[in-house]
Parts: sequence; C-alpha cells; structure tokens
Amino acid sequence: MTAALPPVLLVGLGRMGGAMLSGWQEQGMARAIAIDPVMPAGHGVGVTIVADAAAIPAGFAPAAVVLAVKPQNADAAVPPVARFAGQAVFLSIMAGRTIAGLRRLLGAEAAVVRAMPNTPAAIRQGIAVACAGPGVTAAQRALCDRLLAAIGTVAWVDDEALIDPVTAVSGGGPAYVFLLAELLERAAVEQGIPPDLARLLARRTVAGSGALLAASEEDAAALRRAVTSPKGTTERALAVLMADEAWPALVSRAIEAATQRSRELAG
Repeated sequence: MTAALPPVLLVGLGRMGGAMLSGWQEQGMARAIAIDPVMPAGHGVGVTIVADAAAIPAGFAPAAVVLAVKPQNADAAVPPVARFAGQAVFLSIMAGRTIAGLRRLLGAEAAVVRAMPNTPAAIRQGIAVACAGPGVTAAQRALCDRLLAAIGTVAWVDDEALIDPVTAVSGGGPAYVFLLAELLERAAVEQGIPPDLARLLARRTVAGSGALLAASEEDAAALRRAVTSPKGTTERALAVLMADEAWPALVSRAIEAATQRSRELAG
C-alpha cells in the first residue's frame, strides 16, 4: 500500500490548485493547509483553509509548498511563505515565473521545482512538465513527481527554458482544442444542422478523436491521412485548413506568441 502524502501547504485554491488538492486527497495525505483569501476559512477532508500565511497554525511543517497563484500575484503571495525555505521544496505551477526569480523572493536556500500542468488535471488526465532547480534533492524531486502524478502524466526536463514553450503548447493547449470544438459547432449550425445536434457532433468528434489518438501507436499525421480519402470531402476541407497561410502558419505564430508571453511574465 502506498504511503500517505506528507503535509503540504497549498498557496492558491483556484481551479488548478483545487484540482491538485482533490488528486492528493484521492491518493491519501497526512495533512494539507490551503491559503486562499477568497475561499471561506474552515476545514475539509484532510485540509484546513486559511486566509493568509499569518493564519497557518503554529508547528505546521510542510514537506512541500505548492505555489498555485496567478503569476501576477507572486510578489505578494510568495514572500510570506519564505520561512519554510530550507525544510520544504517549493513546487511552482505559475506560468512564466522562473526558478531564479522565485529564489529571489524565497531566499537563496530555497529548493524550487517549476512545473506547468494543464486543466485536464480536473479529471486526472493532465500532463505536467517539470524542471528541478539548484539544491533540489532526489527525495524532493520524487515528492514533486508524486504530487503532479496525482493529476496525470509527468515529464521532466533539465533545461528550464523549455518550460516556456511547454506552457504555450500544453498549458494553453486545452483552450485551443476547446476553440476547435466551438468553431466546429458554429460551422455546423451555419450549414443548417440544429444547434443541439451541432454541439453533440462537435464535442463527441473532438473527444472521440482525442481518445483515439491517445489509444493509437500511430502518430497524428498517420491518423489524419487514414481519415482523408483521395478526392473526398475531408481532403477538400484540409486543402483549406492546411494552406500555407492557414493552420500551419497560424498555429506556429500562436505558439510563438504564447511562448513570448510566458517569458514576459518572468518580470
């Protein structure tokens, strides 16, 4: 039987922080305290919610501090938990915020892991890519891996610079997929399909295709070609979508723009 997770301090109980907390609770955990000025203070299953760091009970010693606030709020939210540097590993899921920048807020002795999960974490189907900073021990890395694995798949990189394009591709990726479903639904309505059926077609097509991609050993291009009959309807549509100025160029430009924004958030 897997041992319970050690005590965790969660800073930020928004959508991603909440998804992570739920995943940890499913794994079993010793104790968690969550800081969130918006959520009502109180107690849940294995978690105590407090309004700020000053309200953390005396004697609480987390093994990990998970930073799940918006990157724009880091300068205010991070320094109050710096007192745990030297005993806990800090796992940051804030877009753009670098390990060096966080150590300036936390102190030079802080062990920091930077990670980028995505919103399918809510159904434990997320993907997170992580990078360990200086001084992170093997045990601390293993703990962060376990915390992230509670919400999906985990991959690690040695080059922190890769986290910015990872943020652009997989961090924002669900929004791009949802946009595809939105546009398919709208186009179906434009072609005369009733709205309820248009939504069903769009959602099930996107969800089913994703499931097929996940289950297949073939790459995406091979699966695309398998659907595309010569001189058929799909080939005609793809001629529009795959034109040089269409999806190939637009997706590259979009990922480049998001990568640049991630770098800007470092401040």
